[in-house]
Parts: sequence; structure tokens; C-alpha cells
Amino acid sequence: MTALSFHNLGFSYGTAPILTGLDLQIPTGEITVIMGASGCGKTTLINLAAGLLTPDQGRVERQVTRLAVVFQDPALLPWRSAIENVGFALAGLRLSRAEQQARAAQYLVEAGLAPADHDKYPGQLSGGMRQRVALARALAVEPDLLLCDEPFAALDHDLRAELRSKLKALHQRAGMTTLFVTHDREEALELADQLVLLDQGKVAQVGAAGELLASATE
Repeated sequence: MTALSFHNLGFSYGTAPILTGLDLQIPTGEITVIMGASGCGKTTLINLAAGLLTPDQGRVERQVTRLAVVFQDPALLPWRSAIENVGFALAGLRLSRAEQQARAAQYLVEAGLAPADHDKYPGQLSGGMRQRVALARALAVEPDLLLCDEPFAALDHDLRAELRSKLKALHQRAGMTTLFVTHDREEALELADQLVLLDQGKVAQVGAAGELLASATE
């Protein structure tokens, strides 16, 4: 069963083709990690999956009711506190204000942000803390599909390890489907149920992370 699939997908920026005839299935309930050289179409694929771009050819099929995206840039609203940023994402759900606040606080704590920091504004938070807020904001809507575009790339090694551990635990608890872009081998090995290697806008290989990354170094 697939939560997300791409069929003969093509996309170009101007005259420069980025994706050409790409076919890919994203299994429901698993973490699929996308890797590949810069410019191979990883971010474009995430944007197409999110509906932020429209393919030039082919189609994207989503078997989900709710999706959320975490980018490398947390993109928090600077005039709202951490808890207000998460609560803002919940505004479209049928929750009372008290329920929104409770859920926002719950996910901020689960993402590792201390309660004492919930009322701080983005400018008062470190880069790692802002990324915790962005992760909590995405997970608080309890998506069927979570799309992540190198969300931890700007963080130091220890913080990356902590946040991907939290992401994996929350993913398993929620049973959601996750599509995760990274350039980090360690991240891929820890997270991936399925690893996809892109090359020049097409799927080059799909399989277990350990096997594909081992063969890539031989």
C-alpha cells in the first residue's frame, strides 16, 4: 500500500530539466529517505509532493488526508511565540483554543523544547530550538504524510542525532508516512526503511539503506 506515488514525473526550471520520467512509490507507514548529489531534484520532489509545484508531465498521487512539511529553514513567524507558532498551524482544525494550546505545548515538549521556552519568540531561541518548534508545528497537526527537506542540515552533529531520534520515535508512535531528504549517510542509515538514490532527475536505486550505501563505497 502506498501513501504517495509519482508517475512519469517531469519538471523543469525554465529550459533546465530537473526531473525526467521519475517513477516512485512511497510505502504507507514507513520512512523513505531520498539521497543524491546537489541539483538531482531532491527538493523539487518534496515541493511536488507537497503541492507547492505542479509537474510539467506525469502526476503525483496522495492517499492521505493531511500533510505537513519541515524545511531546512524553520520559517517561524517572528511576531509569534514558540507556542503561538505551533498553535497557528492548528487554527484550521476543529479544536477549541484550550485544546490548541494543550496540543501545541505537548508537541513542543516532545520535540525537546522546555516549557520555560514556550513563550519565547524566535529571535530569543537558538537555531536548534527554532528547528524544534518547526518540527513540533508539523507534527502537531498529526499528519498522515510528513515531508522533510534536510530539516537538520544546519545543526551540529549531536543535536542532529537527538532530533532525528525524536523524529523516528514520533513517526513510529503516530504511524505516519515520512519522506525525508538528506545528504547525510548516518541520518539515512538511522532513519530509512527505504532508501532512494536519485541521479540526474531519475530514480537510480531503491532498497535498504545499509546495502545501497555499502555498495556506493565499494
